[in-house]
Order: sequence, then structure tokens, then C-alpha cells
Amino acid sequence: MNLLRIDASARADRFPRGSHTRRLTERFVRRWLHHRPNDLVIDRDVGQSPPRPVTEKWIGAAFTKPELRELWMNDALAESDALVDELIAADMIVAGVPMYNFGMPAQFKAYIDNVVRVGRTFGFDRARPDNPYSQLLAGMGKRLVILGSRGDYGYDPGGRLAHINHVEGAVRDVFGFLGVTDFHSIAIEYDEFGDERLKASIAAAECAVDDLADRLAREAEPLEAA
Repeated sequence: MNLLRIDASARADRFPRGSHTRRLTERFVRRWLHHRPNDLVIDRDVGQSPPRPVTEKWIGAAFTKPELRELWMNDALAESDALVDELIAADMIVAGVPMYNFGMPAQFKAYIDNVVRVGRTFGFDRARPDNPYSQLLAGMGKRLVILGSRGDYGYDPGGRLAHINHVEGAVRDVFGFLGVTDFHSIAIEYDEFGDERLKASIAAAECAVDDLADRLAREAEPLEAA
């Protein structure tokens, strides 16, 4: 299997407080490889090396049929094509996506804008006006794991701040639009408090990551055998 690890945090591990999401993605991948050491892992660090944002030229190129594109159009889409290729090849996407001002980091939004591509990850057919869109990544068995962190607490469903959590739901909806509907999420909270509650949240998230990696790795075995 192919794992695509995406880190979107602007923080690097060397910072005094470091990046919670980077540590969680590293933990998940390490745990996964303990069970499946021969699987391939591709690292994509959009936090430190963000994709270029969508421009007018990008849009013009993306919505031009491949056989009609000029050379500059292929150049404009080169980075996007590489990101799409990685996503299509991935069986498991493990993304570290911290909450920035109630939403995803701009770096991760730029990544999403580059991989949501007509003709590559979703289809559009004007002949079907009632349902013109199709999910080109559906039926591939892809799984998406979002590992997050939040400064405050109570952002999970039913929590005191769930109504302003625009991270997991937005990411789930975008990937679901492409056909990736097997979705899992775990997050650390209380980061701004830095007290015992943060320590407890980190410990709980680490335990949940271990359990999830173990379970998904076990579930992957019969799929391969089949």
C-alpha cells in the first residue's frame, strides 16, 4: 500500500513547543510501518513548502482540454499535476491539519485547490444537468485520516465550540466530493492553556492514533488477500 503523509503546520519540530500535528502524523506512520514495513510512504510538507495558490492562468489551463493546452498551460499545472498524481496513487492519506482561526491553514487550502481538478479528481458532464458531477476517486478504497490540534477546547461534535469548527467538516466534504468517504479524525485540544488538560489531551490523542493505526492496518490485510 501507498501512504501519503501531508503536514500542514507552519511550525517545525524544532520550535520550543513544536507541532502537535507533525508528531501525530509521525506517530501514525511509525505505528503503521510497524505492522506493514514494506509499505511506501510519501511525505508532502505543505506547511513548510506550500503549493502555489490558484491563479487566473491556472484556472485557464485547468479548464482547457489536455489536447488543446499550450506549453505554458502545462507549465502552470505542473505542480498541481504532481500533487494529483500523489493523491491518486495513495491508498491512505494521513494529514496533519491544525486549526488556524477556526479553519484549516492557508497552506492546506492551497493544497486542496490544487488537487480538486476537473477531469482528474472529479468529473463534470453538462449532459446531466441534475447531477453533473462525478467522483473520480470513488471505488479505489482510499482512506483519509485527519490529525489536528486546537488552541481551545470543545470543538468536537456536541462541544461548546463545535459550531465554529471549520476544519474536519470542510476537509471531509472536499475529499468526499472527490470520492474519498472513509474518513477518520483525531485532535489535540487545550494547546493555549498549556496545563494538565493539554497533557491529558495529548496522551488521549496519542492512544487514539495508536488504536486507529492498529485497526486500519489489520483491516488492510484481508483486502490485500482478497
